[in-house]
Amino acid sequence: MARKKTASNQDELLNEFQALVRDTESLLQQSANLAGDQGEALRDQIRNSLDRARSTLHSAEEAVMERGKAAVDATEGYVQTHPWQSISIAAGVGMLLGMLITKR
Repeated sequence: MARKKTASNQDELLNEFQALVRDTESLLQQSANLAGDQGEALRDQIRNSLDRARSTLHSAEEAVMERGKAAVDATEGYVQTHPWQSISIAAGVGMLLGMLITKR
């Protein structure tokens, strides 16, 4: 249950971060109308902020991918070392799901 909540929170965080990047890009395009040194300074700040945001997002995506890969590797290792237990667990889960589906 805690893992699902963590994964959901990570997904929400990534979605919000992507929205932030899109909004910043939109702001950058809209700031093109500003003239002079102030406008250019603002655009530079927005570009730097956007670059940092993209870098952070990329790092977060890599971390999530690595954790997912580690979970898959751990599951494969368990199934290979305990094949009969894995089959029993899968059969039990299948039976439970079958019972729940037939009751509806």
